[in-house]
Amino acid sequence: MQERQIEVKNLKINYKVFGNPAQGKTLLVLHGWPSKSDRWIKVAELLAVQNIQIIVPDLPGFGESQEPAAAWTINQYVEWLHEFVQSVPELGQGFHLAGHSFGGALAAKYAIQYNQHIKKLFLISAACVRSRTAAKKMWHRLAKMGKVLAFLPYYELGRKAFYKFIIRKSDYPNISPSMRQTYLNVISDDLSQGLFFIKVPTIIIWGDKDESTPLEQAKFIQSKISGSQLIIIPGGTHALQLGNPELLAQRIAENIV
Repeated sequence: MQERQIEVKNLKINYKVFGNPAQGKTLLVLHGWPSKSDRWIKVAELLAVQNIQIIVPDLPGFGESQEPAAAWTINQYVEWLHEFVQSVPELGQGFHLAGHSFGGALAAKYAIQYNQHIKKLFLISAACVRSRTAAKKMWHRLAKMGKVLAFLPYYELGRKAFYKFIIRKSDYPNISPSMRQTYLNVISDDLSQGLFFIKVPTIIIWGDKDESTPLEQAKFIQSKISGSQLIIIPGGTHALQLGNPELLAQRIAENIV
């Protein structure tokens, strides 16, 4: 494994490279939220021994990469990714693209706008479907209201308790203040209607025990992307790269030709 640094969009970016270049077998992996490249080391090592080169960046604001000065939208992450791809020599001749959770949404949107060099798209537990239910709208409003109350004594303690015991599955309280608005921007971006425009070969990989992005979302995504293939991992949860690294690596490898 090599650890490299590069500047993209005026941000210092850290990324990992596994394996040696092999013609047509370079895989760019985009991690989820909140995560980092370290959590893909096991999968990357398993793929590297199969003559696949893997590149895993810490996305801006995560791991060892620098945070943007202001809140970003997913569109800004797409433009960052486009510049990153142009800046890394190993990606210049075409590559396979994999994205997990938020990284899956980013990969999908990138594939809609910049598909010229993508050989195959892997959507892994991808958070592409962001249904605006009444409950989600309420939590979104509450998060914004919380900023107004930040001056109150014990605000931070109360905020953490609220998210720990009331909104137990939210990533919001675990991220830095500068990234919270970015998080709100990301979860409000629903790709449901844009998936139809993905025209690159697509493999959808999902765990049937995923509670964060339920299997129904995988089936919906498959119905929207023409010719896509759905691979279900029995017993797999949302974090397939941690709970099922061997099987995930196997399913990816057998679809990179």
